[in-house]
Amino acid sequence: MSDVEAVIAALDRGEIRVADRDGDDWIVNEDAKQAILDYFRLREMEPIELGPFAYRDKIPLKRNYAELGVRVVPPAVARYGSFLSPGVIMMPSYVNIGAWVGPGTMIDTWATVGSCAQIGKRVHLSGGVGIGGVLEPPQSQPVIVEDDCFVGSRAIVVEGVRVEEGAVLGAGVVLTASTTIIDVRGSEPVESRGRVPARAVVIPGTRPRTFPAGEFGVPCALIIGERSAATDRKTSLNDALRTFGVPV
Repeated sequence: MSDVEAVIAALDRGEIRVADRDGDDWIVNEDAKQAILDYFRLREMEPIELGPFAYRDKIPLKRNYAELGVRVVPPAVARYGSFLSPGVIMMPSYVNIGAWVGPGTMIDTWATVGSCAQIGKRVHLSGGVGIGGVLEPPQSQPVIVEDDCFVGSRAIVVEGVRVEEGAVLGAGVVLTASTTIIDVRGSEPVESRGRVPARAVVIPGTRPRTFPAGEFGVPCALIIGERSAATDRKTSLNDALRTFGVPV
């Protein structure tokens, strides 16, 4: 086994990760990301048959879900080199190489988890959620969704955005590295980019911008409240959705 193959095998077993928590920061494992890029270059296209499904790709598919303690509903697909923790549920969905998914997380129907994305414990990715992949350059931070987050239907999180612990993203929220996130809870708006604070409740919004053709609404994200830090996470989530009227 080559050094590259050994790294991919370790990613697949969850022995190493593309990014690890270090206090309040996340540290990228550049060698692991480079190994993924090299693995693509080394692999040849080949037919893959798995039950009634046939594919043709460079990267094998994960197997042995019973040993992993993972529920996978056909035709969900996880690529070799991704890691699924015990208790993960994959409805018909997709997890790409280098991704890490924490225990008890639900990946709902047609949700996608891109290359190297780090998804925490007890996260719910609702139907059609798009978690983007970040492979190049190797030092770039992947998308990170921390523990106990709820991501509403058709929400999109890409370009290395970090969603901190316990946050709630309403349906249709789009977060890119350049998306303006506006905290509207105080008397004055507070703007940021690339990071959703812990337990924040976020909905899609627009802000006016003047163009040569006139003034139009430009998408943004609005922090409208804070999810309770109560011990019962499920109850606090329901309370947040009810209190702030967030669509999911």
